Amino acid sequence: MTGHDTNVANVPKSFEEYTKTYETPRFTDWLRKRAEPEWTNATTHRFTSDLGTGDLDDDVFQRYLVQDYAFVETLVGVFGHAIGDAPTMESKSRLVDFLGVLTADENDYFERSFEALAVPQTEYIDSDLAPTTRAFEDLLKRAANEGGYVETLAVLVPAEWVYLEWATHVEDDSPARFYLEEWIDLHTNEEFRAFIAWLRDELDREGKDVSLRRQRRIERLFRRTVSLEIVFFEMAYSLPNDE
Repeated sequence: MTGHDTNVANVPKSFEEYTKTYETPRFTDWLRKRAEPEWTNATTHRFTSDLGTGDLDDDVFQRYLVQDYAFVETLVGVFGHAIGDAPTMESKSRLVDFLGVLTADENDYFERSFEALAVPQTEYIDSDLAPTTRAFEDLLKRAANEGGYVETLAVLVPAEWVYLEWATHVEDDSPARFYLEEWIDLHTNEEFRAFIAWLRDELDREGKDVSLRRQRRIERLFRRTVSLEIVFFEMAYSLPNDE
């Protein structure tokens, strides 16, 4: 990824220090830079590159998609938790709208893709969770249940932003299989871009004035989410019994 400093040692350890170093400081930019090199590794991973070129094996994508479908249920729950904690009706409404996308548009995509990949319903409705998927779910639930709105955003923002970033890298590619092309489109369309921009604004506003101790907690949650995205992509290349 060009233009990103992949050396976290060069990034101030606190957002207050960061604001003195950069002309237009954003809390989410500081978090992203503090998450290097994991951020670059997640957003330029071979899984996403292979997906974009169409070189991704169906077996690999199938393993990924089954686990991602299982993960979405937890993601929906965490977004629901964020709705309850959101400070304004406008924020609640925006989160509700995105929940509609997850439970309608994306769910329709999953069902059509599973049919095309000949994945039986029993396999994706009641799938065995891989350790990586369980770790991801535990992180999201812990952030939502043990923190507040800003902690929930600290995991939701990178979980969604990473997808916008990697998909943007490959959006000019045109894989022949619809379930690869549509997965890119779902994460590069204007509605998704606008939602990520809004989600970042929320975390920028909520995070910039928290205590240093809480700031460090937010950074750990953000970075852990990015790290798990890498492992999640890697998992797809493993045989089922390797997980």
